[in-house]
Amino acid sequence: MAKQKFYVVWVGKQPGVYATWAECQQQVDQFEGAKYKSYESRAEAEAAYAAGWKKSWGQAKAAGSASSKSAKTSGGAASGDKIDYNSISVDVGTAGNPGPVEYKGVDTQTGDILFSVGPISKGTNNLGEFLAIVHGLAYLQKLGSDKTVYSDSVNAINWVKKKEVASTLVRDASTAEIWRLVDRAVHWLKTTPYKNKVAKWQTKEWGEIKADYGRK
Repeated sequence: MAKQKFYVVWVGKQPGVYATWAECQQQVDQFEGAKYKSYESRAEAEAAYAAGWKKSWGQAKAAGSASSKSAKTSGGAASGDKIDYNSISVDVGTAGNPGPVEYKGVDTQTGDILFSVGPISKGTNNLGEFLAIVHGLAYLQKLGSDKTVYSDSVNAINWVKKKEVASTLVRDASTAEIWRLVDRAVHWLKTTPYKNKVAKWQTKEWGEIKADYGRK
């Protein structure tokens, strides 16, 4: 069972501390400039709420020297970075791993859904995240947009950068659909130049990614 998190909404429809992502999402969806973040305990969340968003939201946990502020995380984003709202955010929803997979991309600023795919009969969380990122890149290319694509999956981001996947999911009749899509996505990456930045969403600093399915 996933450990319960608590969600602080400093700026939203109704600021406060919430015990579920669904409640938090109701307060921040479609709210321009919403500021919210998840915490491991209610006490920590309430303390952060009382301290105000300037001390917690969009900041790294440790402010340090200039070198620490520019240090890179495993996903390639600088710790302490602020959210680039000129972006789209993608996420995957699964029912079992492996299991049915769906994914979507949303406008990071507004939360508006830009595309949604699935459920795909059988796949993994990482493969779904990979497909979501590539779909986002192709979507933005058609628009001639240089927006950033955010994902909270380090593995999927690395696969996109390497233009190959390293999944142990077997190829059989039950997984044929997702592997067809993955193979097509890999081919797109290898044959199509793109100018968009693919960045790691910093969940600990920024809260759940805007495209989150709320299935924690």
